[in-house]
Formats: sequence, C-alpha cells, structure tokens
Amino acid sequence: MSGSLVSPALRARVRGLAEPVARGFGRLGLTPNHLTLIGFGIAVLAAVAAAAGSWLLAGLLVVVGSVFDLFDGALARATGRVSKLGAFFDSVFDRWGEGVVYVGIVWGTLDMGLWRPVVLTVAAAVSAFMVSYTRAKSESLGFTPGTGMAAVGLAPREVRIVILTLGLVLAGLLPGFPEDTGAGAGGAAYPLSALALEASLALIAILATITTIQRILHVRTQAKEG
Repeated sequence: MSGSLVSPALRARVRGLAEPVARGFGRLGLTPNHLTLIGFGIAVLAAVAAAAGSWLLAGLLVVVGSVFDLFDGALARATGRVSKLGAFFDSVFDRWGEGVVYVGIVWGTLDMGLWRPVVLTVAAAVSAFMVSYTRAKSESLGFTPGTGMAAVGLAPREVRIVILTLGLVLAGLLPGFPEDTGAGAGGAAYPLSALALEASLALIAILATITTIQRILHVRTQAKEG
C-alpha cells in the first residue's frame, strides 16, 4: 500500500489534461527543455517575491511554475522527445526551483524579525529533499523502477506544492504587523500571516518526513522480497 494522497490514476488524468496545452507550446517552437527552464525561472521569481514579503504573489508564482512542470513532460511524451537527459534536467531544475523558493521564504521572514518560520522553512526544505533523495537513490539501486516510487508516500511534490501555495496565499491575505507598531516582532501581537506560513511549513515537514519513512520501508520490503 503506497499511502499516497495522489493516486496513479489521478496523476495520469492530470497529465492527459496538460497534453493539449503542451502541444500548443510545441507549436510555438518551444521544446520540453525550454518549458523546464521557464518553470525554473518562474520559481526564481516566486523566491524574489517571497524575499520581498509579497506572499500572495509568491504563492501564485509557485502555482504557475509548477504547472510548467506538467507541460514539459507532457510535451516530451506527445512529441516523442522523452530522453534520459530531459528527465535529468526536469528533476534537477525541479529540486533547484523548490530550494530557491525556500531560500526566498527564509529571507522574507527574517525581514519580519521572526525566527520560528525560518526554522520551519529549513525543516520543510530538508524533509522535502529527503523525499526526492530516497526516490532517486532507490531507483539508482534498482528498486521501484520507472515512476513507481512517485506513488509511494503521503506527500509527493504535488502535495507539497499545494500546501506551500495555500500557506503563501493565506500569508498574503491575512494581516501582518500593524503599521503603527513598526516592523518588529516585539511591537505587536504575533501576525496571522506568519502563523499561516508556519502552519503550512510545519505540515510539509511532518508529511514529508512520513513520506521518507514510507519510502524507506517500501524499499526495505522490496529488498526482503528480492
């Protein structure tokens, strides 16, 4: 039992919906690698927005950037351009973009004079990267070949993106420090925007940790069966 919140059937359905749009990008002359780089560029913009404390904009950009992650693979499959190099680029830039966004969040929360969301951001980032690492390492050793490991665990990348986006959007919509108290943690009640961001980061850290453990146990079971 994978325990994933994203079933293989749902994943396939979403990929099917993305294919017509991806073909449209292909008709414009864009390649799957172009879409991968565009997605990474949008992630960088999201990080800049987060660093500036523009949480709502950061959340919207995270969503847009993640959508391009669907299009590059869909275009590759639709045009017969699936390759190991393309898969490598896709995976590397996905992880890189995710990490850059977390750096932007750290910067933005430090400017608010808060330390707790900084710690939670680091915890979420480490936990998220462990999810990716367990998949990459297991597949390199011959366990769960293909995309099978993507369906193992509660919080694959899609789930983490949804949670992070909700946290960023709520942080942008909820009030922060009152303007008349100055931008300091000691001058007012703890801002609701920070609490929303902290809740999403803590949830990512917890679910990603559980996912890592699920994948370790999955590989352990496969090793025993082998």
